[in-house]
Amino acid sequence: MAGLNILSQTPSPWQLSASSTSSSLSYSLRFPHFYDFNNIYNCGDFKCWKIGSTNSPLSGNPRAKRPTLSSQMLPHLSNSSGSGYSWMQDKSASCDNFSPNGRKQGPLNAVSSKEIAQVSSVDDLYEFICSGPLISKIGLTAEKVAESIDKWIEYGLRLCRLFQLNQLALNEAQKIRIYHYYIPVFLWCEQEISQHSSKFKEEEEIPPLVIGFSAPQGCGKTTLVFALEYLFKITGRRAATISIDDFYLTAEEQAKLRDSNPGNLLLEFRGNAGSHDLPLSVETLTALSKLTKEGVKMKLPRYDKSAYSGRGDRADPSEWPEVEGPLPVILFEGWMLGFKPLPPEVVKAVDPQLETVNKNLETYYDAWHKFVKSWIVIKIQDPSYVYQWRLQAEIAMRADGKAGMTDEEVKDFVSRYLPAYKAYLPTLYSEGPSGSDPEHVLLIDIDEGRNPILGC
Repeated sequence: MAGLNILSQTPSPWQLSASSTSSSLSYSLRFPHFYDFNNIYNCGDFKCWKIGSTNSPLSGNPRAKRPTLSSQMLPHLSNSSGSGYSWMQDKSASCDNFSPNGRKQGPLNAVSSKEIAQVSSVDDLYEFICSGPLISKIGLTAEKVAESIDKWIEYGLRLCRLFQLNQLALNEAQKIRIYHYYIPVFLWCEQEISQHSSKFKEEEEIPPLVIGFSAPQGCGKTTLVFALEYLFKITGRRAATISIDDFYLTAEEQAKLRDSNPGNLLLEFRGNAGSHDLPLSVETLTALSKLTKEGVKMKLPRYDKSAYSGRGDRADPSEWPEVEGPLPVILFEGWMLGFKPLPPEVVKAVDPQLETVNKNLETYYDAWHKFVKSWIVIKIQDPSYVYQWRLQAEIAMRADGKAGMTDEEVKDFVSRYLPAYKAYLPTLYSEGPSGSDPEHVLLIDIDEGRNPILGC
């Protein structure tokens, strides 16, 4: 089933204009506000960035034979003269203060290539999009990408503004993150919402679709969900974001769990199965599923990881963010979301301390997984990536003058999660999340740089 037609729901910011440059006609995409760049030229009352047409391939990306972009495919962007394109970035609706459901997100930082990969033409951007590893996974073809290229450009521009990036000078890692990762996942989510909505009659209330994100710590899932919620926002739809972290036990309850499992390092601190308030989970997810009408509101629980010197505690309800219906989608993320209990002998072979955790996991289907109808599973090749990612984060915090864990503390912290990763990830990747429908699972392989890659 086709995805939702977003551009028909909200006015498009793109405005087409023509100006004469030399003997050819040049089209430009205009906005009321813009950034100033080098190499600008005057096209009437706006300054536009001129991007010449080129057929040269992008470095490192093989050019498969694909349909040529035509004026029929690109009603807003192409012209018969082939003289090139212009576009600009929009600052008319600042997103500096965008804080989804009480969470804030900093700029998107590149973690690998420093090479500048200029978007030199719409043709090149089209080729780059089509080379992404998720295109076929989400049911897109080169023809479909061509037909919706204006949407891709608009979403890319918006995400660049969100993460304070220069769209015209993205490095390779940033381009991959936006055009190979965030936008394809958003389009897949739209398809899932459309299919979910089609199951209900016109007069029926449609409950929000719960999309689960199962991904290891540090892999970028929170940033992905942040980007998705923003894209829903700018396309006129509300989304609620929750994390399994929001359902951790209170500090007092966590202390009782620790005392009742003496010597079990996996339950000494928050994290593993058994350290969550499952009744609160059920209460929250059930209430969210009823947010189908305008004006109906509720507060989302939040957890304060900084409380009690980092031991953490549930945030005061006065600090919980409020969400209002109607909600078409709930984005539910967590490092162990979708884990299935395994035979006792299997988990004991990994770590004897996992036996209690595994027993606790048996109650998680009814508390979490039965609410999730669509799944995004982010797959890593090696659980040791988690240690490297956490170490990078702590080093960055210390460099910024903030309190961060030492290398030894990072090692100790991650060691409490690695047994669960080693035990449960193979089944998650081979069989899918607990209770999932394979037709509604998107498996995304990522590399050590947190970028999507072609799976094995």
